[in-house]
Amino acid sequence: MSSPVQPWWKQWNPDNVTLGNENVPDSWKYCTLQGVYFGGNEYNGSLGARISSIFVILGVSTACTLFPVVSKHVRWLRIHKYVYLFTRSFGTGVIIATAYIHLMDPAYSEIGGLSCVGQTGNWAIYSWCPAIMLATVVLTFLVDLFCGVYVERKYRIKHNENEDHIMHAVVAREPRDDSHEHARGDEPIEAVISNDGGIPLPEMNSEDKKDELERHISVDSTVDSLEREISFKSEFAAFLVLEFGILFHSVMIGLNLGTTGDEFPTLYPVLVFHQSFEGLGIGARLSAIDFPHNKRWWPYILCVAYGLTTPVCVAIGLGVKTSYSGNSYAVNVVSGVLDSISAGVLMYTGLVELLAKDFVFNPHRSDSLRELFFNIFFMLWGAGLMALLGKWA
Repeated sequence: MSSPVQPWWKQWNPDNVTLGNENVPDSWKYCTLQGVYFGGNEYNGSLGARISSIFVILGVSTACTLFPVVSKHVRWLRIHKYVYLFTRSFGTGVIIATAYIHLMDPAYSEIGGLSCVGQTGNWAIYSWCPAIMLATVVLTFLVDLFCGVYVERKYRIKHNENEDHIMHAVVAREPRDDSHEHARGDEPIEAVISNDGGIPLPEMNSEDKKDELERHISVDSTVDSLEREISFKSEFAAFLVLEFGILFHSVMIGLNLGTTGDEFPTLYPVLVFHQSFEGLGIGARLSAIDFPHNKRWWPYILCVAYGLTTPVCVAIGLGVKTSYSGNSYAVNVVSGVLDSISAGVLMYTGLVELLAKDFVFNPHRSDSLRELFFNIFFMLWGAGLMALLGKWA
């Protein structure tokens, strides 16, 4: 029986190779020193604590994600306005810090120029890590832009068709007598209904007034309904992009927690806070979306989906705990690409969809300076605390 083929990098023994050996590629030295080659599995026990992390992270992160949503929709809780503003602003800061500290930096360490992957093969011929981030930012922008354009055009056409249908129905039902028209300036403003036929209210009979009022109410109701639907679909599309970026990150976090070695005692509590803060950010953004009545259960499903992602991946990690190498070449490639994509998504979403819309382009920002400074303060706290967690995870 033939022996299994050994990886090419095992042709050298790290015990016999010096840093100055010119016969061995520098890329091999990089990968060996970083533990990518000859690293192997790091699992070192603590099975009970790892199993407990599944339930702790599930409970805490789901609760934090649901809190802003429940606060908005369950009126009897009487959550104070500033509690809601805190979760929204704190969450914005968390998401921005996640993009730069918890995603961009690890991506560089996994596939950046000074990493093992970045020193070998085609990964060494270009700065792929920032290129993936840039491509993701541009793609996210295009998706955001054209989703908005599509929704607006679709419902503008629908609105115009509805308005034309109402107008035609009114004209067919009520032939107009032009002999009764006179200048609007002769009547008080409050006595004139602004209708397309220009018929002054005093010259309409009671049935005409009723029909005219119903037409205006129907048109206004249609406009309001379409505007709400346009706003919902645009905001929901932006949110899905945000959750997509965060879930990628949560997958790798879960796998690492289930298989990591000596770092586990530190990583466990840090990730509880990490996932809770991120959950608070997701919940705050969800609570800001005005869901239609028939979709009012969607936020709860999305909150639970976020809460489940990391615990499920921890369980998967435990299933392969003795064979999975969290620092192998393949894992670094996959994790680096996913972190780069997630970083690009959260950079765009955090800065454009959250920070710019909540502060720079918010038409109500100057209504209350107290609220403005409150929001800024807790946005900075969210970013600061999440950045601090980056020291350990």
